[in-house]
Amino acid sequence: MNDGWKYAVAGALAGAALSIAIIFASAAAGILPVQLSTPSRDAAVKGYLTAHPEILIEMTDKLQEQQAAEETRARENAVAKTGMAAFFDPKVAFVTGPKDAKTTLVEFFDYNCPYCRASIPAVKKFYEAHKNDARFAFIEFPIKGENSTEAAKAAIAARRQPEKYLAFHFALMNEHELVTPELVFAVAKKTGLDVAKLKADMNDPAINAEIEAAHELARKAGVDGTPTFIINGKVRPGAVEEGMLEKLAKG
Repeated sequence: MNDGWKYAVAGALAGAALSIAIIFASAAAGILPVQLSTPSRDAAVKGYLTAHPEILIEMTDKLQEQQAAEETRARENAVAKTGMAAFFDPKVAFVTGPKDAKTTLVEFFDYNCPYCRASIPAVKKFYEAHKNDARFAFIEFPIKGENSTEAAKAAIAARRQPEKYLAFHFALMNEHELVTPELVFAVAKKTGLDVAKLKADMNDPAINAEIEAAHELARKAGVDGTPTFIINGKVRPGAVEEGMLEKLAKG
């Protein structure tokens, strides 16, 4: 999820360090069942941890859960402060579905993000089931280099052929290769887009402005990776599997 493995590793290391600090502090306070008296405290705690490594694992897991919950709350507060209307601005997203829908789904994505690709079966199934009763906002959020930026420019330009956009989007997201300009145009042709018009529209300065607007919106909303879903105002970063979006929409 969103290059997030780097942050997960860093978080795990930080959590482990904090867990150790807590354990030593607990030992010093006499909470742990070890006999402590300086200078034997460190050796005693080390011996206790060696005999009971599950304690450190449990504490680290708990700390990570708390950290994730705090990050989710912060994102949801940022989304609420930003206001949902900002995510359904046609200058930022491809928007479809009834304006008065009770269910709303926003997705920030990158065409070269493996977790976005892994999520596409679930996203497409949810879309097909709810295209008439839910409001969708698909937001190009290229964060994986020049190829991703070019793909996003093409997708934004494809919004100017709106009846073809979703077929193009889903087909491009279903690719297994690196999405390059050559592949983008091949998929565009395959899905019925006017490729000459697409290329011309990609040169419009407004396209770059829309990408910048998407990045600015992401900063305001605390979105820092792909995919990130916002379902009925609730933030769900990372890949989703079949059935998860239905559950999140009902929850």
